[in-house]
Parts: sequence; C-alpha cells; structure tokens
Amino acid sequence: MTVRAVLGIRRWRHNPLCRPTDRHEARVALVALLLMLVAAPALGRLCGGLTDEALQRGVRTQHAQRHLTTAVVVREPSGASRFAQDPESAVAAGTTRTSVVARWKAPDGTARTGQVATASRTTTPGARIRIWTDAAGSAAMRPMDPSTARTHAVLAGIGVTLLAAGLLETARRLVVWRMMQRRYIRLDEAWAETGPDWGRTGTGS
Repeated sequence: MTVRAVLGIRRWRHNPLCRPTDRHEARVALVALLLMLVAAPALGRLCGGLTDEALQRGVRTQHAQRHLTTAVVVREPSGASRFAQDPESAVAAGTTRTSVVARWKAPDGTARTGQVATASRTTTPGARIRIWTDAAGSAAMRPMDPSTARTHAVLAGIGVTLLAAGLLETARRLVVWRMMQRRYIRLDEAWAETGPDWGRTGTGS
C-alpha cells in the first residue's frame, strides 16, 4: 500500500481530479517508505552492534572464568531425566548431552561431587569425562562461543529492523486514517451548508 501511494505521486501531480488530501497521503507514504528503507535498517544495525559488543564481552568473561577439567563418573542421576537440562550447551556443542553424577577436584584441591552434563558417549561409572567449572570449582555451563553470540546479535538487529518498520507502517496508517476522518468531517460540514439547497438552483425558490 505504501509503495503504491508513493508511485501515485507523479501520476497525481498533473491530475485535475487529484485532491490535496491525496497528495498529502502520498507524501506521508513517501516519508514512511524512506524511513523504512533508511532509518529502520540503521536502527537495527546499531542495536545489533551494541548487542554483539555486550555479548562478546560476556563471552570473554565466561571464557576467562570457566575452565575445562576432568571428572570421574560416579553413577547416573537417580529420580531425574538422563538428558541434560542445558539446551544451549547442546546446541553449541552440536551433540546430545546427558546428565551424570560425577566427582572432580576444584582449583584449591577440594573434592567436588555433583550432577553435570556431558557429551561423552561413555558414561559408565569410572569413566573420565571433561566438564566445565567456574573459578570456585563448581560445575558450570559451557561458555558461549563468539560465533553463537554474533548470531544472537544479528537476529536481534533483524528483529529491531522489522519492529521499527512495523511501527512506521502502523504510524502511517494512523496518520492516513486521521486524515480521512478529517476529510469526512469537512465533507459533512460542506453538505450541511449546501445540502438543503441541493437541486434548487435556478428554480426561483
């Protein structure tokens, strides 16, 4: 609808039947289209860049605070699903992760035992697996990869661009609707003034 109205500006310019409101609506559509093509992508790019910057800082922090260590499987978790409740790590690793109860050592040498997620296919008791721990030695999720963070930022930028374009189109429709309402009001006022005398011109009444 917006593009159609913009294309009509040139056609309506020399059309004697074109009303001023038609030109106004076309100009509103042109402004909305320009904002959709320029402002909305610029806003999305800005939002995506800021999001990527924030996520990359988080990635660097996670990689600085989390470390890979070796743990020994003790048993399967009792009364819980064998599949790990860590979908983000599973996606990042590209594998199916399972939950096991394992034992490992913290950086200070303290023995730790807890339920952890692993992508290892061997999860029998006594098997050695690699897990992520935080600075205190507690089990932690796999840190986010820079590429995953960048993908999230790109999706955020696209979302903001689409949202901005949708808001601009909504605003255009509201402005056009308001212009039409004012047009109808003026038509009603004009008809109220001339309606009673309609058809009487030249009758001598």
